[in-house]
Amino acid sequence: MSENHELAGTRAKRTSPLTFYRQVVAELRKVVWPTRPQVVNYFFVVLVFVLIMMAFVAALDFGFGKAMFKIFA
Repeated sequence: MSENHELAGTRAKRTSPLTFYRQVVAELRKVVWPTRPQVVNYFFVVLVFVLIMMAFVAALDFGFGKAMFKIFA
């Protein structure tokens, strides 16, 4: 270990499972959860994006496939 490391030579103290659980619950209370309309809106935005990307990749696949058949056939 490096001499300049602040934990060099010391052992980190472990937290108990109960303390860990309390910290997790405290952090989850700070989270701003989305509302139902926001979740529905995000779902449709992601769905449209995925469909557009699928169409783009399918078009590339089709185009490259046709090009390969023209080159090698």
